Amino acid sequence: MKRHGFSLLELLVVIAILAILVGIVLPGLQIAKQRGRTLVCESNVRQISLALSIYEQEHGTFPHGFDASPLPGSVPPGDCPGTVARDFQGWWWFHSLPEMAEASLKPGSVLWCPSRDVEDPYILCGNYGVNRAICRDSWASMSSEFKGKPMSLAQMRSPSLTLLVTDSGYSLISWRGAAREVDPVYENSKREGDFYVPGLSINKDRNISPGSRKDAIDGRHLHMMINVGFSDGHVDRLKADKLALSDSQTVSGDYASLWSPR
Repeated sequence: MKRHGFSLLELLVVIAILAILVGIVLPGLQIAKQRGRTLVCESNVRQISLALSIYEQEHGTFPHGFDASPLPGSVPPGDCPGTVARDFQGWWWFHSLPEMAEASLKPGSVLWCPSRDVEDPYILCGNYGVNRAICRDSWASMSSEFKGKPMSLAQMRSPSLTLLVTDSGYSLISWRGAAREVDPVYENSKREGDFYVPGLSINKDRNISPGSRKDAIDGRHLHMMINVGFSDGHVDRLKADKLALSDSQTVSGDYASLWSPR
């Protein structure tokens, strides 16, 4: 009986067709996965913005960005985040939010950006940061620019135009992380390379931590977009460069429309 089968040429043709199909399908799947992560990130920012808004309504101001110790000897839920060698130990803005329970400090939770690409395993790096001009610090060792009582909505003329929380290299972010300065001043020199907005064009010329360079330079979302929560509670997706400062803009001038509470 004569046996029927594929010739070598036919097999090569089939393999070539499959390779072409894989080449066509895989990029589409990767883009779909990126878009999915972006939507999850947007949902995270929306939940964080809502929690911050509820706190402001109940307390009359937004929470401190960092508080050395609101209660002497007290330890925040889940212990102090970060590492003693590089981070200030105390209470951070997310500890003030009842909605952000201890479980939320772990990977995969609302406080973790699904598109983060950093080697640092701590929640303080590569997730979301609050605007320090609003969520000011209570610690005397911090810069006077960001020290004092946090702001309230009543103090802002246009909260819908004022950045509150965004994709960030560190849990605290300010205009300094978006400035093209030769020697920007940061209170914590050990974390200087983690103060950035992912995807900013100027990041390639800044001093970024080696484990965060890909996150900072390549960005997290398609087309160098970031998710931003505003002080009035709404969330938008913007080009990262929208948050950058021009060479002529400084903290004392008419700098980046989103950083200055107005």
